[in-house]
Amino acid sequence: MSEATHTRTHASAPDTAPDATHPVVIAGGGPVGLWLACELRLHGVDVTVLETRAEPDPHSRALTVHPRSLELFAARGLVAPFLAEGLRVPSGHFASLTSRMDFSRLDTPYPFTLALPQARTEELIAAHAEAVGVRLLREHRVTGLTRHEDAVTVDVDTPAGPRQLRAAYLVGCDGSRSTVRTAAGIGFPGTSATRWAWMADVVLDAPPAAHSVSNEHGTVMVFPLPDGLHRVVGNDARSVRERLETPTVEELRTRVRRITGTDYGMRDPRWISTFGNATRQAEHYRHGRVLLAGDAAHTHFPAGGPGLNVGLQDAGNLGWKLAQTLAGTAPDGLLDSYHAERHPVGAELLRSTRAQTGLMTTYTPENLAMRDLLGELIAGVPEFSDTLALRSAGLAVTYPPADPSGAHPLTGTRAPDLPVHGGGTLLPLLRRGRYVLFDLATAPGAPSPLAPLAHDVTPGLDVRTAPPAGDRPAGHRPAWSGVTAALVRPDGHLAWLSTEADVRDAARDAVTATLARR
Repeated sequence: MSEATHTRTHASAPDTAPDATHPVVIAGGGPVGLWLACELRLHGVDVTVLETRAEPDPHSRALTVHPRSLELFAARGLVAPFLAEGLRVPSGHFASLTSRMDFSRLDTPYPFTLALPQARTEELIAAHAEAVGVRLLREHRVTGLTRHEDAVTVDVDTPAGPRQLRAAYLVGCDGSRSTVRTAAGIGFPGTSATRWAWMADVVLDAPPAAHSVSNEHGTVMVFPLPDGLHRVVGNDARSVRERLETPTVEELRTRVRRITGTDYGMRDPRWISTFGNATRQAEHYRHGRVLLAGDAAHTHFPAGGPGLNVGLQDAGNLGWKLAQTLAGTAPDGLLDSYHAERHPVGAELLRSTRAQTGLMTTYTPENLAMRDLLGELIAGVPEFSDTLALRSAGLAVTYPPADPSGAHPLTGTRAPDLPVHGGGTLLPLLRRGRYVLFDLATAPGAPSPLAPLAHDVTPGLDVRTAPPAGDRPAGHRPAWSGVTAALVRPDGHLAWLSTEADVRDAARDAVTATLARR
């Protein structure tokens, strides 16, 4: 079978001759690899994605799209099809507790999780990738690599036989068993699986009203799917510490009945699978010209469905930094900041899922009492629920500034979807992948004294006036009180803020320190 049969091309796709140097090669054509490719294409970078599979996987381990991922899609003009197809769930679970976190209180245009199978998420991103000119080569399996000072040689098995590609940068988005990570010699320390659970996509004739049941016999969670099926996930107290063979539907009925008292009329399984709690994180997300994102960088028990979302956010952090590095407009250390910013996020992900694993898979009287207590706190203490919800939704991520002295406390946090004068909000302004400088002190209709800064720098800066973000209902965005200007990065995080009345000099210093002069 010829290579062209498995290739989507675009007029700006890179030359595939053996001696050509590709700016970026991505190993792995799942949602994370494809989203990173889209981010790079936004900045004009030629990118080639190598995918082992001949066709997309029709089965979906991941099911949940979190609010922060929806914001990332909105910032690139791609959120509409996700909202049209996914089921909106205004709450989320922590460790399958029966009391659920209330997402409707979150400061986001998308105060809900979206139930959408990963296979469909991948299809939507793949369609966007094809539209923007990503070159996707299927049945191309990375088998090894050689690192050089100025490039990486990538060994690939293709339908036409072995070949080599030369890339300025190689990014491994090739899963928890990443060939790229192993070949680059990047350590993946952690713990092997000790607890096991199962999942199934089935028809339920009598689906439950509650999302989860947990007692001394085990845990069962039920989630509706967009196509009329239900995802049933659980673990059995009798077998949670035993590595499971894939159960039959009758075995699942027996386990679910033992835990819940009913099997919900379970029938017609479309897919049944098992999974464990192996928990590992790459020691380095960057090793010279080799980088990692998604499951290649972190793997864990899928408590609350964060893995796909954290991987997409890895890609959102890396894409613009790698593009600026290739263009020669990156400030010193920008690409290194990918590891500095995202590795702590991965470590927190592992800490959270480990904690939830303990709560979800231990059935002693003490642990069941702990579950009851935490459930009461979620239901009865809004501040506690809100904190968990912010973390679970991906909205609490903060990238501490390199020099915290003098930095505003909001520096590094995710910017809310701020309104702008004349209509509109922040997220659509990020569709070009540029920095946005908010002038929060200039009156509506008046020219901003910060506008000339947009002409002085590259890769690009949009300057917009906006109402003071602290002028909101009482108790809403109090941390923004007194802020007169804010610089938003292409990934939606805050690079700089000021409370000075005359902010022109400070804004100029911040912009020129962050972006390159023309």
